[in-house]
This record gives sequence, structure tokens and C-alpha cells, in this order.
Amino acid sequence: MPDTWDQSIAIVTSIAYSLANFRGPLIESMISAGLRVYALAPDFDDVTRDQVRELGAEPVDFEMDRAGVGPLRDAHALLELVGVFRRLRPDIVLSYFVKPVLYGSLAARVASVPRCYALVAGLGYVFTDDGTPPTLRRRVIRWGVSLLYRAAFLACRKVFFQNEDDIADLVSARVVAPGRVIRVNGTGVDLERMIAAPPVTDPPTFVLAARLLRQKGIVQYVEAARIVKASGRTARFLLLGDVDLNPGALPSALVKQWSDEGLVEWPGHVNDVRRWVEASSVFVLPSYYREGVPRSTQEAMALGRAVITTDSTGCRDTVIDGVTGFLVPVRDVGALASAMMRFVDEPDLIATMGRASRALAEERFDIRRINREMLDAMGIIAGGSPS
Repeated sequence: MPDTWDQSIAIVTSIAYSLANFRGPLIESMISAGLRVYALAPDFDDVTRDQVRELGAEPVDFEMDRAGVGPLRDAHALLELVGVFRRLRPDIVLSYFVKPVLYGSLAARVASVPRCYALVAGLGYVFTDDGTPPTLRRRVIRWGVSLLYRAAFLACRKVFFQNEDDIADLVSARVVAPGRVIRVNGTGVDLERMIAAPPVTDPPTFVLAARLLRQKGIVQYVEAARIVKASGRTARFLLLGDVDLNPGALPSALVKQWSDEGLVEWPGHVNDVRRWVEASSVFVLPSYYREGVPRSTQEAMALGRAVITTDSTGCRDTVIDGVTGFLVPVRDVGALASAMMRFVDEPDLIATMGRASRALAEERFDIRRINREMLDAMGIIAGGSPS
């Protein structure tokens, strides 16, 4: 690590775990370019703090509620970020996830940070259509968040988006100007570390790895598993993930009930998702959450797994229907079960679509290429100096 830096960048997130696991290669590229990196998160523990230090960055604490709407608490987070930026005096701020984008960008403007950027990795719960008419409270919150996004994006030189739907919706609503928008293909995966492995075929094994939110299609996955099992076909269904603070979170008692029924195998949170995906045939994500481009699906593709997902924002970018897997309508349990049964009845599809899936990951989701595009857009020269 160099003793001095010409410039510094503050990366702001609401989940400390994501810094090493989602942004580790990006942080390393920034450090290689000669930047001092401050990593800001509200929920550091000893493990995540050490992970950030191992990358060569400096962990910095601040207070922010990740979930829920609390105007006074959010105002406090905004003011605290202003104070942190004034103390650290970064040359660049990059924020990701909803609240950090909103309040990190605004705080950067108040603190007169020279260059500010935001990464919108999906619009999240507030903008997700759950199939029911939105309540007055939900409409008010969406309106308020849209106003905050508009103000935050005005503070940014560029805003990175991961799918065309988010861009189209926010540009048409005049929340962001077209000239500030840059599209990147998701977070990306390390294709040198994620090596395709032969899929399991006996029995066909389906796996879903996600936060246990209704909007991730967990209920539809379980009900589709029920249909497949009731048909007399033999298959395993793995459900990886733990309960969440999000308003759409499923109760753990319900998930345990499904497990007790034998519909799914639920080990809860697992540290090595890759090992579980390698022990599967097909990755399933029946999400109707307002995804960016799901990282879990990108990793499954890199590991050579066929994918079943929904024809919805972000998800549809990860599948060529009928080639690398199947796209199914949102919340359509019957269509999801039918797609699963195709793989049970035609097991050769598991390998052929898995190979095509790996090829698509190489074409679209190479993390080095994606990170290089982001660094270039921010005027950071990889292996050189910030401009």
C-alpha cells in the first residue's frame, strides 16, 4: 500500500458485507490506480472491517437505517455524512444502494466534494409492483423517493444503471437527465475464479439463493416445487438464504414449515453459495423485485448453470429464452413448474443450456470489463493515476 495518495474516493454503502463481496475487485482497481479508498458503511463488524482492510481500503463508520422510512433518522444520516465528507475531504464519492445514493450524493454536494457518482443497482422495494394496487402510503413514499432521486442525481456527474428499464422509467419521469446516464452490465463476476463445473443430473436439483423476500418469488418457487413433486417426478429443491429486515420479508416460521413438509431443503444462510450451486442442475430466480441485474444469477451462469427466471426488469437480461434457460411470466406458478419439468423430462437440456449460460456470462458479465468501464467514466485510469 502506498504511503501517500494524490486523490481519494469515498465509497458509500448501506451493507458492509457488500464491500468485499460485491465491490472488492473495484476497490482493488481504484487502489492500483493510486487512489486512497475510504469505505463507508453503517453496520461494520470485526469480519467486514478486516475484509475491507485486506483490500487496502479504510473502513469508516456512520449511522444509517438500511430499511424503513424515518425522516428524522434519515436527516441525521444525511448530516452525519456531510460531517464525514468534510473530515475526510475525498475528491470523489461513489454511492450504491438506495439510501446511500440518495443521502450520499446530497451530502457530497453540501460538503463540496468535487466529483460525485452513483450506482443504481435496481430501484428496489418502493418501485416494485407486487400485483396489488399501491396503497396511498406507498404512492406517497414513491413520490418522495423520486424527488430525492432527482435531487441526488443533480449532484452527480454520472449515474450508473444496470438495466434499460430503470433508465427508461427514470428518464421519462425526468428524474435523471439522459446525459448523466451510463449503462453497465450488472456487478459482474470474476470469470477466472468462477469456473464452470459439471452439473448434477441425478436427481435434477433446482436451487434458489436470495434474501427471503416475497418479491424474490420465494412463494412461487415453493408452490412450483409442490406441483413438480405432486406430478410424481423426482427432483430436489434447495432454498438458500436468511430472513431480512425488508418490509417484504417472509417469516422464518413459514419457511421452516415448507422445509418440514419436504417441499424444499433450507439450510438458511450459507457462507459458500458457490458450493451449493455446483451441487445443482438449474438456478431459479422467479423474482418480481425491481432488480438491477441479479448478482446471484450472474454467478450461476459463470458456474455453467441453466437459469429459470422471470421476464421482468433486470432478470430478463440474464437469460436467452430457450437457449440458456427459460423466461417465465411474473408470479405464474404454473409456467414456472412447467419450465422445471422440462429439465426433469429432458435432462440433456441441463448440460447444453448450462454451457450456453457460461458463454453468455463471458460475453456480458466479466467483472474486469465492467469495472474498467466504470473507472474510465469516473476519470480513473486503471494501473495509472486519477485524471
